[in-house]
Amino acid sequence: MNKIAAKFEKISKYANDNEIIYPLRKTNASAGYDFYCAEDTVIPSYSSAINAEFANDLAKDLSKYYGSFEDFIKTLPYDLNTAATLVKKYQHKMTLVPTGIKCKIPNDYFLQLSVRSSLPLKHWIIMGNGVGIIDADYYNNSDNEGHIYFELINLLPFDIKIKKGDCIGQGILLPYGVTEDDQGNDVERTGGLGSTDE
Repeated sequence: MNKIAAKFEKISKYANDNEIIYPLRKTNASAGYDFYCAEDTVIPSYSSAINAEFANDLAKDLSKYYGSFEDFIKTLPYDLNTAATLVKKYQHKMTLVPTGIKCKIPNDYFLQLSVRSSLPLKHWIIMGNGVGIIDADYYNNSDNEGHIYFELINLLPFDIKIKKGDCIGQGILLPYGVTEDDQGNDVERTGGLGSTDE
C-alpha cells in the first residue's frame, strides 16, 4: 500500500467538537475514505425548487421581457452566464453538506469526492457536481480554510435530513500528471469553493 504525505485535519470551527468523525477506510482494501456530516443538514426536495412562487415569478418575467411563452422558448437554450443569473435570482442552490474536515495533500495529488453508492440507490441523493475535486492548494485557503463540503441534490419529492455523524460520501487520494507541453501556471488560489471556475 502506497502511503503519501497527506493528512486529514479538523477546521478551526470544529476544533473543540469531539463528535466530528475523521475520514476513515472501512476495510483494509477500501480505496476510499468515508466522510461524515458535521452538523444536521436538511436537503430540500429537488421538486420544491419548482414551486408556485417560482412559477409566478417566472411567469411575470416571461410577460415582462418576452411577451409570450412562445417568444421565451425562442430564446432557448440559455448560455452559461444567463443560466447563472437566473439561478442567483431565484435562489436555487445546491445544498453544501459540511464535514468539518480539511486535507493536506501533496502537490502532485488530489482528493476525489463522490457519494456513497447507497445514497442514490437507497435515498435518491446525488452529487450536484458529479465528482468533487479537491486540489492541494485548497488546503487552508483564505475563504473557508479548506473545508470539504459535499454538494448534494435530493431527487425525492420530500425534504431529507442528514444527521450529524451520518456517512455521506467518500474521498480517494489520486496522483495526477501534466502534459509534456504544459506551460505551467503561476496563478495562486485566492479563494475557496468555485474560486478556480472562472
